[in-house]
Amino acid sequence: MTTKAIKDMLGRSSLTPVHEAVSILLSELAKITKQTTTCPLPDALDRVLACDIQSPEDLPAHPRSTMDGFAVRAADTFGASSSMPCYLEIDGEVAMGQMPEGTVTKGKCFRIATGGLLPAGSDAVVMFEHTIPVDEKMLEIVKSVGVGTSLINTGEDIEKDAPALPKGHLLRPQDLGLLSGLGIAEVEVFAKPQVGILSTGDEIVPWSESPPPGKIRDINGVTLGALCTRLGAAVTDYGIVSDDEDIFFSTVKQATKENNIVLFSGGSSVGMRDLGERVIDKLGQPGILVHGVALKPGKPIIIGLTNSTAIFGLPGHPVSAMVCFEFFVKPALRSFAGLSEITAENKATVAATLDRNINSAAGRLDLVRVQLTKQHDTLPLATPVLGKSGSISTLSRAHGYFLIPEDAQGIHENTIVKVHLLQ
Repeated sequence: MTTKAIKDMLGRSSLTPVHEAVSILLSELAKITKQTTTCPLPDALDRVLACDIQSPEDLPAHPRSTMDGFAVRAADTFGASSSMPCYLEIDGEVAMGQMPEGTVTKGKCFRIATGGLLPAGSDAVVMFEHTIPVDEKMLEIVKSVGVGTSLINTGEDIEKDAPALPKGHLLRPQDLGLLSGLGIAEVEVFAKPQVGILSTGDEIVPWSESPPPGKIRDINGVTLGALCTRLGAAVTDYGIVSDDEDIFFSTVKQATKENNIVLFSGGSSVGMRDLGERVIDKLGQPGILVHGVALKPGKPIIIGLTNSTAIFGLPGHPVSAMVCFEFFVKPALRSFAGLSEITAENKATVAATLDRNINSAAGRLDLVRVQLTKQHDTLPLATPVLGKSGSISTLSRAHGYFLIPEDAQGIHENTIVKVHLLQ
């Protein structure tokens, strides 16, 4: 049995807590089958693995020296010291890039460089620094070594059939290095999320134009596009769309057919021209998931879903739009990108000391923008950057933000806060 959503005095559903709104959204997105593609290894940086990868071979395939020195039988060096050295005959040399010829036998050793393959019969490497040449064929050892010293054994890096990288892993340069070392030429990755962006409002003009009286430049289109691109999405800009419902509906309908996520801004505030809710309702099931969240700034967001496309009606004010992007659009992008929860939650934070009291209304999550100032021998100072949700400069000046939880009515001066860094 489903309970009909309670409407407020303006006709909206009652405000949903942020964590609940995110949970509703991700629960629905988890039901959608994500597209995958095969990617050549050199092009796989910052892509997300669509399957688990197991090592096809031992790495290294043969024991290798990790130091310049001499390959020895460890037992031959037992008890060696600077006051009582042992002596070994130099019986060969390991050529780089080639299998060693010959075997290290009792009382003998092979000269070897870092990365050289360990010759048969040896089980350790004595560093050059712990040897003294007597002549071209005789070597004095002044420090004993144990079995396995200064070498990496077969499969010690990673064994054949061992897990190499998991599904949902964001591929970093070091991961490409591991895969190249295993001879993996291409990987299956999730397709890049496709995002369609449009701005609504007859008062909006392109950012490149000089606006006449009564008009304003489009800030959200560029900003949201940049945020999506930074997260690896492929962005299509549908431009500025009229408030006329038929025109707006046809553009959003086209965008939902062509993208995984559609973002429109300016149509989520309650008023005579609030088209967002009506348009999402007309697009089909499941329709609107959330309308209005207990968040400041960002309260009037609409979150919807039609077929397999997520739709977000973001506030027109730039700061509110970016805050909503951070809390709701970003998790949706990560879901479509196939990122694991562990990888997705990896975000830089720093502890800082708040330099003033900040009031908050109980029952909502407040996001407070801050600048950070380095202090000598103590935590950085967090200074709130105050301003209205239409002031994009407040975010441009901010280094990060901290959150005031729903059950608090403010934060006191000198409180240590966790600042989420804006990048």
